[in-house]
Amino acid sequence: MMHKYKNSEAKNCLVDKHIVFLGDSRIRQLFYSFIKIINPQVKEEGNKITSAFILQRIKSWTEGSVAKPHIIVAGAATWSIKIHNGSNEALTQYKINITAIAPLLEKLAKSSDVYWVLQDPVYEDMLSESRKMITNEKIDAYNEAAVRILNSSSRNSKAKVKVFSVSKLIAQETIMKSSDGLHLPESSRDTNAMILMNVYCNKIMKPIDGSCCQPQPPLTLIQKLAFCFFTLSIIGYLIISLIHRNNYRKNKSCTDLEMGEEKKPAINTPNVSTLEMLLHSFCKLGLIMTYFYLCDRANLFMKENKFYTHSSFFIPIVYILVLGVFYTENTKEVMIKLTLCLVILFDSLSVNF
Repeated sequence: MMHKYKNSEAKNCLVDKHIVFLGDSRIRQLFYSFIKIINPQVKEEGNKITSAFILQRIKSWTEGSVAKPHIIVAGAATWSIKIHNGSNEALTQYKINITAIAPLLEKLAKSSDVYWVLQDPVYEDMLSESRKMITNEKIDAYNEAAVRILNSSSRNSKAKVKVFSVSKLIAQETIMKSSDGLHLPESSRDTNAMILMNVYCNKIMKPIDGSCCQPQPPLTLIQKLAFCFFTLSIIGYLIISLIHRNNYRKNKSCTDLEMGEEKKPAINTPNVSTLEMLLHSFCKLGLIMTYFYLCDRANLFMKENKFYTHSSFFIPIVYILVLGVFYTENTKEVMIKLTLCLVILFDSLSVNF
């Protein structure tokens, strides 16, 4: 679930942070959408930069004494496709440039958050004549080359360049609303910028409704002890139950020595010991707690905004009380209706809490 950051929250998260955006006009638009979260009055301006400039700037951070940025957002391809008329030689040179940049970006990733933005698809029918060579096939080839090269090194698995692919996924649904077929509509750019803000700031600000990008919390000591206890309870119950059932099965059939025939014992169930009943109860409790633990994991199940109101809490309770006061029926029927009411109550609470 994505948290919508206010400008005050964004300022608190990014205070004293050095943030750099490197790329073409698409990265420039992402930059301004990101900045407008902090200051909505900013006006867009700026020029495109080339891959050579990107390489030069990155080298200055890794080899020189220039202070390293805290966040680096980079990406480029469409400008290269355009000025080289979509030639295969341009793609080959692009691979060479990415190969040269990759180890430098990995070096920066040890101390900074480095994101490589994949290229968004284009709406080819709306492209101007000067951009007709920018096709989705070419963009896919450039994206594939970037992902393969950036993820090929295994020198330091913890210092990896993060591939920012969400913009590409959003563009697949919204590029038809583009004004020129190349650049995303403003609403989509704002969503990308907010996601980028969540990716970096959620682990710092830890908003309640911002669970999409927070790292999974480690298991606490109590959780580990509870897991060990319930695991041992399940193992103990299975062992005792298996032994008990085997002993019962051996004694179930008895042979009539005098008649030489097998008697049919009365149908009954094996006696359950107190320890077995206790372990069985612990097993049920462990499964219930495991279910609630898994349901609380945002990385496994989607979360939604939940709100509490007095009416949604008390109306179902009053409804159950009214049923209990004015209806006197068979116990089984009452229990069925009460169960249905409880289901309605818990369903209401799950949506509104």
